[in-house]
Amino acid sequence: MTGDRTAPWLLERETRAMLTRLALVQPFVLQETCVAAAALSPAALSGIEQHLIAGRQEVRRSGRELIAWLRGPGASATPAEQQRRFWTLRLAFHAALGQFDLFSEVVTQRSERDNGVLLGGLDVAAAEALLLPTKYFDSPPVACSLQGVIGGSIRRVRTRLPGGGDNPVALIRIPRERMVGFGIASSLVHEVGHQGAALLGLAECLREQLSGRRSRGRRTWALWSHWISEILADLWSISRIGIGSTLGLIGLVSLPRGFVFRPPDEDPHPIPWLRVLLSCAIGDRLYPDPQWARLARVWRSLYPIAGVRPELRSLIDELRATMPEFISVLLGARPPSLGGRTLGDVLRNPELQRAALLDRFLDWRREPDQMALAPPTLAFAVLGQARASGMLSPERESGLLRRLIIGWAVNSALATARGDRGMYVGQPVIWSDPPDYAQRRSVAVRLKETR
Repeated sequence: MTGDRTAPWLLERETRAMLTRLALVQPFVLQETCVAAAALSPAALSGIEQHLIAGRQEVRRSGRELIAWLRGPGASATPAEQQRRFWTLRLAFHAALGQFDLFSEVVTQRSERDNGVLLGGLDVAAAEALLLPTKYFDSPPVACSLQGVIGGSIRRVRTRLPGGGDNPVALIRIPRERMVGFGIASSLVHEVGHQGAALLGLAECLREQLSGRRSRGRRTWALWSHWISEILADLWSISRIGIGSTLGLIGLVSLPRGFVFRPPDEDPHPIPWLRVLLSCAIGDRLYPDPQWARLARVWRSLYPIAGVRPELRSLIDELRATMPEFISVLLGARPPSLGGRTLGDVLRNPELQRAALLDRFLDWRREPDQMALAPPTLAFAVLGQARASGMLSPERESGLLRRLIIGWAVNSALATARGDRGMYVGQPVIWSDPPDYAQRRSVAVRLKETR
């Protein structure tokens, strides 16, 4: 390298080259193609684009400042200091691209044949699953995508993104193996539950209440506290879709015995064997019916506890002994965000009693179009209950779910085209008994129009 090719000269050109590459990154609205029914909601797409544009603008601003510094006072700085400032900018550059890739997967999947529209419908279902009868928080935009692992996940809104900045959208990832059929509702609403619990500050409130019980059984109550985030998400799912949530959980954790009887460690999930029994017990407390005890017996027969190591068996027995009291604490909690109401009262849906769900399913058999008028979580609950009661085959359920989810996507796209805010966004779920279909007509999914 000749004398005129100094460190500032080299670093300036590296910076300019980096900014040139950054300028080639285009907004998603200019490069992704999908049918309208598969598109993200305007709020979700706007939030993502604005966040990414702001990040790229910040990198460009920092890059121009670095160039100006290298040409000015930085020219006399040590090469090591010049390089330190350059690699600091380079890390910000890669963080901006990393965030683009994170959201790119979400947007790109909308162009997949069939899956794109189904994801659009799941966006609608997730947004509705986040709503409560009374408005306790402003619902954030939601975007669903697929992942190829067992179990779902969520990157909650306003959590820190890799490289910095707050996530503008609740990103829910659904296992591909559950598209579309039995268990998809359980995975979806569980992940929604994580977002809802965070917006209400439920985990912090419950941990504080559980801390006072550690002196009477330090090991068990410490574990309930450690697992509370996942338990709250399970509670949300059970309260919104009933026994379909527990059946979906069983499908998820039906793995080798070594996993099902996994000793507690740093994993935030309860021991899978115990988690299913807890799900049944919570369901029975919310919506009392012998079906929960029957399902628990089936689960215990699938994975007999005989043969489990004595120390783990002892711990499980202790946890089962405290489970009724724990559920009472859980459902009786009065977090400040609920204005004095208990968590159980807020989440319990009077329409999800077994008999009411089966009556509705029989009504839908006689008048199939009425199914399209129900909120997504109620539709999930009815179909899950029908399947649990032997009235709906897995094959038929898959077909009904597919048509419903596509219908939600189409209805949402048409609402957006009309300039409406979109299905269920900001609209309370109407919980009535008996059902008032006329009231739901304003948010109805006209499934027959999509056939």
